[in-house]
Amino acid sequence: MPDRALEHPQGVRVNAVKRSRTTRTAAGVSAAVLLLLAGCDVPGVYRPARPASGGPFTFYVSPDGDDQNDGMTPQRPWRTLDHANTANFRPGDRLRLKGGERFPGTVTLEEDEAGSAARPVVIESYGTGRATIEPRGTSGITVHDTAGVEIRNIALVGDRTALREGVGIAFRATRPGERRLAHVRITNVEARGFQNGISVGTDGDAVTGYSDVRISDVSVHHNLEAGLVFYGPEFEADGPAYAHSGLRIERVTAYSNTGDPDSAGRNTGSGIALGSVRDARVTRSVAHDNGARSAADAQEGPEGIWVYDSTDVVLENNRSYRNRTGSRVDGGGFGLDNNVSHSVVQYNLAYGNDGPGFLVYSGQATGAHRDNVVRFNMSWDDARKLPEYGGIVAYGSLMKNLDIYHNTVVMRTRNLASAQAAGNRPPALRLRDGMSGVSIHDNILATDGGPLVEAESSYLPGTHQLRRNVYHSMGPWSLGWGSRRFTDLADWRTASGQELVDGGATGTGDDPCLRALTVPVTDPAGAENMVPRCEDEVSVSMGPQASGIDAGPVDYFGHRLPDVLRPGAAQ
Repeated sequence: MPDRALEHPQGVRVNAVKRSRTTRTAAGVSAAVLLLLAGCDVPGVYRPARPASGGPFTFYVSPDGDDQNDGMTPQRPWRTLDHANTANFRPGDRLRLKGGERFPGTVTLEEDEAGSAARPVVIESYGTGRATIEPRGTSGITVHDTAGVEIRNIALVGDRTALREGVGIAFRATRPGERRLAHVRITNVEARGFQNGISVGTDGDAVTGYSDVRISDVSVHHNLEAGLVFYGPEFEADGPAYAHSGLRIERVTAYSNTGDPDSAGRNTGSGIALGSVRDARVTRSVAHDNGARSAADAQEGPEGIWVYDSTDVVLENNRSYRNRTGSRVDGGGFGLDNNVSHSVVQYNLAYGNDGPGFLVYSGQATGAHRDNVVRFNMSWDDARKLPEYGGIVAYGSLMKNLDIYHNTVVMRTRNLASAQAAGNRPPALRLRDGMSGVSIHDNILATDGGPLVEAESSYLPGTHQLRRNVYHSMGPWSLGWGSRRFTDLADWRTASGQELVDGGATGTGDDPCLRALTVPVTDPAGAENMVPRCEDEVSVSMGPQASGIDAGPVDYFGHRLPDVLRPGAAQ
């Protein structure tokens, strides 16, 4: 979560300049007239940035322009963002920056400059290529207590100070109220060199944020703390209030957001982080190579794509790989963190992360982490640095009703230096205490001799039920169940009561014939190597109706589900 104290003071300073530039005294104008009569060279007569009436208007800015122009055409553009900031934008107005050019400064929209869904205020490039905004030690675009705003085809590049104190695009809500600010569009934008690339949040516990938010075709990279973040007020389990709603995030690429080695008090270095949101979808997005410089002594680490304090969130068709952590925590691909409910993680690929491929975790005993699903995902060679995790990891305080099904996990750890140094190897699936109502079925768990499952306790089927999974090892078969270690599926089944349905044995140790056990998975086509290649079916699951689940319409690859399913993410 970003440091909320950093942005608001900057906005105040920028807006003070904005207001001061909209006034001229009569005495000042008279003095200019007298100088003209005397024959001296003086600047042209002051022209207000926006006409007093009419509109909506389109304003142009170009390095070849002049701030004495009216800015109304590409032939008579303004020259600077400072002058553009003196305009009070109204619904339907557009600010257009010349493509391929660089503009020092910042753009700020205040609460009295609102647009609407039908008539938004638009900030965009014109001509050829993207315009680049280069703020000096502050944020690139700040939208304060207003919405009805669209930002598109713009690049934002921060300097050394902005890397610590600025945001590429910052939407900030600070006024108390129950009505969300509606209609935000950010499209075809790049943001790099800031504390956060794009940040949408609220300042204050009684503040409601934004709704109807669409962020697409965006690249956020080489920022300090995160690529894309949403945040809101502190979560209250007795009466949860989610700051933001109606989010659609598509085709966002977040990479090389390094983390802050000096910030041990909070997690830094994530790709995409969603907090205090309701009804959100993150699709076809990529997070990779984030978190490499996060603090070594941090108690919370970064993740590629993760969610906290939220409800009704779907993460689907995303990839998250080679994400790192500077400490001994996190550094994973995907995460459902504290106080997440009624959310789904599906059709995603995680591989080569320092931490877990998929983490479901509750560190707060609120009872608000419940009714979540992890299905039809693939994890390959995760927990590279931290063997205390695994491919899929689930644990936490008062976590209820978690379904994990039709995932494919491959863990090759024989030559993993971190596991050898720690004296253990990460499992395909790790379960820890604090959960109830856990159902784990129809997954493929495959290793090269490492443990298939590591369970902190000997869970009974009444709280944790495992059925119809594939447990395949290319080496010795190993499964940890509480204090006991099992080397045979049948022995574990008998001792635990797991992998039984109506008294009949389920589950298998048969080879699913995954090429990913012997060849690398590359991005993204390597997911094909996670598809079973056996001539004979490994095992057959019951159909989704017989299983009593809603399996969704398709598998990992988008193939329509057949009436009878087999284990794993590919059907």
